[in-house]
Amino acid sequence: MSDNVVALFAITVVIGLPLSIPIVSMVLDYRKRRRLLELHHAERMAAIERGMELPPIAMELLAAPRSRRRSTSLLPGLIWFFIGVAILIAMQSIADEEAMIGLIPAGIGLAYLIYYFAEGRKIEARVLEHELATRSEQARA
Repeated sequence: MSDNVVALFAITVVIGLPLSIPIVSMVLDYRKRRRLLELHHAERMAAIERGMELPPIAMELLAAPRSRRRSTSLLPGLIWFFIGVAILIAMQSIADEEAMIGLIPAGIGLAYLIYYFAEGRKIEARVLEHELATRSEQARA
């Protein structure tokens, strides 16, 4: 019975930890952006009270978080796929009937990779083109 508990705990950690990292990252990013907006608001209110000219709002406070250069589907796809393959190989050597559990993360990884090769490259190219156009406009101004 204790072997089952250890195996269940290990599977929970292996699946739960990778899923919790992006959630924690999003929550921390949200809290940081909210704090920056609060500080900007306090600065504007202080300027209004003193009768000073209002500072312009920073566009990076309003814009979405910076996008990464690489596609958001390639890296997770590779990670999920290889985690699934590793679980499949590890479980195959331990117990044949539970080895198929590794197909779940491998399937998720394959879905990410298929999306990347079907659509992700096009989206990444459009984003890069837009960033280059924006930078050239800013350089002219």
